[in-house]
Amino acid sequence: MTVQAPPHLGESIARVARGLYRRGWMEGTAGNISALLPGRPGHALITASGLSKGELAPDSAVEVEAATGRPSRPSSLRPSAETVIHAALYRGVPGCEAVVHAHPPYSTLVAAQAARRGADRVSFADFEIIKGLGGSDPFAVTVPVFRNWADVPRIAADLTAFLRREGDDAPPVLLIAHHGATAWGPDLETARNRLECLELLCRLHVHDRLDRPDRLDRPDR
Repeated sequence: MTVQAPPHLGESIARVARGLYRRGWMEGTAGNISALLPGRPGHALITASGLSKGELAPDSAVEVEAATGRPSRPSSLRPSAETVIHAALYRGVPGCEAVVHAHPPYSTLVAAQAARRGADRVSFADFEIIKGLGGSDPFAVTVPVFRNWADVPRIAADLTAFLRREGDDAPPVLLIAHHGATAWGPDLETARNRLECLELLCRLHVHDRLDRPDRLDRPDR
């Protein structure tokens, strides 16, 4: 017997997307959200390509194979082009059950600034909100910055290599140069909360550097 996707999961994805859209983090059709399907091991729902994130409905997601990102059911909708990045996280992070990718302004700015300096990471320290990421060190975190390859599978390949190299030390968030931020966790709420924490860290980071001119040209390595 085929197990149908629980309707509440599609609505949960749509609700998170609408909330981020209202914050200006998923303007237009930008961004994507996915979550593993209860009762369907190895399968996930992900937002469809080309749809306004402010107008998503419970049926605005596509079912895919979590490990590959390939559609697992016939659908008139196409999964997001960045599904392969979600798949890399489901393959490489134990306990990852939801992924949120958006374009928060400060995270996008910090990622672009790091890339211009040739940095592949940004380090944050001492800010209380770091605890919200749930890492091993509640007072410091180093977030990777991935190159925004036009060929999206190359981003997924870079992420896979990073996760293998870092193992349990990898933070549950990442930045993509000139593009945006991604967060993940055991459920949609945790993934969204971590994205919010990262955006606040980036906002504090920008203001801290502006208040301390001696730091403006210091690489984030």
